[in-house]
Amino acid sequence: MIRKKKGKNVAITICLIVLTIGLNRAFAQDKKMDIAGKEVKGIVFTTGKWKEVAAKAKKSGKYIFVDAYTSWCAPCRQLKNVTFKDEKAAGYYNKSFINYTVDMEKGEGVTLADKWNVAAYPTLLFFTPEGKMIMKQVGYVDGEHLVDLGKQAIVRK
Repeated sequence: MIRKKKGKNVAITICLIVLTIGLNRAFAQDKKMDIAGKEVKGIVFTTGKWKEVAAKAKKSGKYIFVDAYTSWCAPCRQLKNVTFKDEKAAGYYNKSFINYTVDMEKGEGVTLADKWNVAAYPTLLFFTPEGKMIMKQVGYVDGEHLVDLGKQAIVRK
């Protein structure tokens, strides 16, 4: 009798856990989630090849924002830890841009740094949906300034 009761309790507990997970996912549909199911706070960046990002931008008609960084750069880390997590900046950039981050000293980043004439870090780049660079900002900026830069980029052609 005790064993049957324990079995039912375990089954009920498992059902409650599954139900809770399902409800959390259902109510979090509009939120960006990471692979562990946690809400992502901040600008959501794409990684990968520039060619893929440019094709996605052209198809969607969205401008591209590029975070050109290096691993040793302290202001680059501050952008990631502070500016890119700013609520207003994240909301604006996630809605208005395809956001791309690339280490300029690794892989394709080396070629892109040359192509885009990036020699100081961090460098923030803005491209039209067709892939034409329209703005470049070197150095750290706060969330408010980042939003201003994005608005300036979108009005340029």
